[in-house]
Amino acid sequence: MRRACTAWLLLALAAAAPAPGPAIVLASTTSVENSGLLAHILPLFTAATGIRVHVLAQGTGQALATAARGDADLVLVHDPEAEARFIAEGHGIDRREIAWNDFILVGPLADPAHVAGGHDAVAALRRIAETSAPFVSRGDASGTDALEKRLWRVAGITPSGGWYREIGGGMGQALNAAEAMGAYTLSDRGTWLAFGNKAGLGASVEGDPRLLNRYDVIRLDPRRHPAVQSGPAGRLADWLASPEGQAAIGDYRLGGTQLFHPDADAPPADSQIRSGGGC
Repeated sequence: MRRACTAWLLLALAAAAPAPGPAIVLASTTSVENSGLLAHILPLFTAATGIRVHVLAQGTGQALATAARGDADLVLVHDPEAEARFIAEGHGIDRREIAWNDFILVGPLADPAHVAGGHDAVAALRRIAETSAPFVSRGDASGTDALEKRLWRVAGITPSGGWYREIGGGMGQALNAAEAMGAYTLSDRGTWLAFGNKAGLGASVEGDPRLLNRYDVIRLDPRRHPAVQSGPAGRLADWLASPEGQAAIGDYRLGGTQLFHPDADAPPADSQIRSGGGC
């Protein structure tokens, strides 16, 4: 009798429990995951809408490729050139900039290339190449990797040789490798601030407007990808650009420092980057 009552109670509780909401897949750049931003804001979105979000944190190139295969419902990435190709190929619609921070050139405290304290990333890369100081490249087709390659092109240098190490890994792996090797690397500021293993590293070059790091959310085109969860994905995109989502992004701090700056309505000016923008 007791067992029957227990079974009845469990069935009654199950019937009374609200049905789980829809679930969507967000393919995102690793920086918004590694920095802790998504863990901060997505529960707020789920609480407000009932929509669950599964995150695939990858380099931007991988995230866009995942979405192009139809294995995600929207993307959150930071490589304008790759994003433009993604949209031109018919995969994405409704690109919206939702936040920014900046990149910094991280380097060993010993500073073998003598670039610390500078604000010109291209000049610093030239100096690193001239001195053959160790440099760790992500080499993973991420947004960070794409920017690094663009900066080398502006510098007129094709990096090669034993001093230049491509690891094919994420931002945390690159920072760990740089710390172990006494090397320079390019990092987004959010991941750098969240990174724990940096006793031998410091911010060498920052404040160059070329190091601006913009984050865009892009929905998948349901005409090209009819299986996409277009409605729930659109609600997340709208929420990220809404006053509530923008406030959640701006409120995220680590050690009292703001990591991302919401900008759905007002893209940053160069002067904000030069001053560090409060990051």
